[in-house]
Amino acid sequence: MLQKNIFALLVLVLLASCSATKRIQVKTVEKTIRDTVYIKEISKVEDRVYQAAVLKNYNVNADSLPSIGQDYRVKFLILHYTALDYPTSMRVLTKQAVSSHYLINDKNDKEIDILVSEDARAWHAGVSFWSGRTNLNDSSIGIEIVNQGSTEYDGKKYFFAYPDYQIKKVAALAKNIIERYEIAPDYVLGHSDVAPQRKNDPGPLFPWEKLYRDYQIGAWYEEYDKQFYEAQFLPELLNDSIFIKTVQEDFARYGYEIEANGEWTKKSKRVVSAFQMHFRPANYDGVLDRETWAILKALIKKYKTKI
Repeated sequence: MLQKNIFALLVLVLLASCSATKRIQVKTVEKTIRDTVYIKEISKVEDRVYQAAVLKNYNVNADSLPSIGQDYRVKFLILHYTALDYPTSMRVLTKQAVSSHYLINDKNDKEIDILVSEDARAWHAGVSFWSGRTNLNDSSIGIEIVNQGSTEYDGKKYFFAYPDYQIKKVAALAKNIIERYEIAPDYVLGHSDVAPQRKNDPGPLFPWEKLYRDYQIGAWYEEYDKQFYEAQFLPELLNDSIFIKTVQEDFARYGYEIEANGEWTKKSKRVVSAFQMHFRPANYDGVLDRETWAILKALIKKYKTKI
């Protein structure tokens, strides 16, 4: 116990030597209980530790801190499933070369684990892409959700559902993060959205629509827009290379990494499947159809069209 106290004191001394404080408007941690961090609402004035150089012969003046010419490094919120039980998830995410900022267990309790500080980079997204940005570990917060992922039976893949109490945790945490970092709805994503060639999580049973309708989290289309575009769909164009190229360009416009080559390649179908898992999970076979196309057009109208 004495060694731990000495170590903690040394850490505090080290931090004090390379950081400073100033009273500025921030959103701050109210308390920490075990691994669960409770965040306060916006505070008018709070003490905030900021990082700055400490020089031997010069004073670094912080009177003008903070400049208004800044924003948050965090642009994305990426959701995953662990495909493991809780103890194994905790061990893997803390003892191996993979991590996430938060881990949501599968227990009906009030606990959420933080594994990586939000101001540090967690290794959760890997090779990833969205809307021209790559390596999204640099600009995202990752939430891992304890869920067994999928299993195969008789040659078919089956995914595991998420209990409602677990989704309530996801919603509470996600909403807090989104509000503090002002994350755009279409930048709240699944791992499969940003890495469709290699990932399926959080899977087709993750309730994206429920998060949108009940908690105003993430992106979703308007039903009337979807119906409007469904009426315009021409099935005879499905195999037309010009039409296919246009659709691929639309997927890219929404954010996905896809080559607009006018062919339904295996990689293109993986993108379509990832999109369907997110927005049309009843059928995620990777084949473009009327409903998938209409949803894509409706989302572009809502989130990607400048007025």
